[in-house]
Order: sequence, then structure tokens, then C-alpha cells
Amino acid sequence: MSDYEMTDKEEIYSKVLRAGRRTYFFDVRATKAGDYYLTVTESKKFTNDDGSFYYKKHKIYLYKEDFTEFKEILAEMTNYIISEKGQEVISERHQKDFKRDDEFVTLEAKTPEDTKNAESFTDISFDDI
Repeated sequence: MSDYEMTDKEEIYSKVLRAGRRTYFFDVRATKAGDYYLTVTESKKFTNDDGSFYYKKHKIYLYKEDFTEFKEILAEMTNYIISEKGQEVISERHQKDFKRDDEFVTLEAKTPEDTKNAESFTDISFDDI
């Protein structure tokens, strides 16, 4: 039996969550003994300098004996984050007009002293250390 056929038979139920350049795959799979477990895969899309793209994937396997504790801790952590920071996403990266700090170097220099400090900055290579 090919790997494709094995994978196809193992997948019992699936859901996909698309979130920007990240995609989450939730897959119920079967063990060789016929029991079920869950895989959660995060797939992130990256672009090469030449315009081509590739994906980085990270996967966790969650077995039934861990469901209760996992669910409780996940709920506790998500509730904590919402209670501390609210539901609104506050990261600048999520704003449509977000620009990285290095794009603002010349814009941030407001006084002649600031300009002097920005211009006299020395690049350091950590490869030399």
C-alpha cells in the first residue's frame, strides 16, 4: 500500500482554519489499532527573494488520554489572554499600514541631534563574535 493510500485511510475527519498567511489543519486520524487521535498542523507561507514561495509546517499529535487536561489548559490560557488584553488584536503588524521599525529610521529623526545619532550608527555583525 502506498504512503498516499495509508494517509488517506488514516484521515477520518478534517477541518481547516485559514488565518492570514497561516493555515491550521485539524485532522482526526486512526492508529494502527483503530483508535483515534488528533493532529494539529500549522502551515505558514513564506516568499523567497525570487518571488517563489514555500511552506513551513509544525505539527502536534494529541491523544485521547491528554484531551481533558489539554482542553482545560487551552481554555485557561485563552481566557487569561482575553481577560488581560481583550479580544482586539493590538499588534502593529496586524494593521494595514504597518511598516517595520527599520523603515522609519529617517522619519523618526526629528532634531539635528537625532539625525546625527541615526547617521553615526554602526552596523555590527554577530558572525564575528
